[in-house]
Amino acid sequence: MTNNDIFKKLRVALQLRDDQIVEILELVDFRISKGEIGNFFRNEEHEKYMECGDQVLRNFLNALVIYLRGTKENPKNAMDVIKQNQAAIQARPASDKPKTDFKPKTDAKKKPAPKKTFKSQKPEPIVEKVRYNNGKKKDNK
Repeated sequence: MTNNDIFKKLRVALQLRDDQIVEILELVDFRISKGEIGNFFRNEEHEKYMECGDQVLRNFLNALVIYLRGTKENPKNAMDVIKQNQAAIQARPASDKPKTDFKPKTDAKKKPAPKKTFKSQKPEPIVEKVRYNNGKKKDNK
């Protein structure tokens, strides 16, 4: 099992989004972009796939402990944090994109398009037959 597999399984089990993973990694002062994180979760055959290094996974695990349990000065209950994530996912709309209502245009006066008749002739060749006369004349003996 690779580091990428472990990272994917943790992401799914804890229902984390890429932006949440970036925030978690910032808890241990490890900065990484959402695009780079997305590359870890791609299919291995994809051209932008990236191997998740030991350093990235180690920092993520250390930051995840702080995220779920809190620090010594400010302890947290891990189950409360997980329930907050689940509530946020359920409260979030299914799509962040604004929905638009598309209404088909109906025009009663519009006539159907005329049927096209196709000719069954051979199309004209684009290039004419060219006769090349290069070199010596051949003698027919």
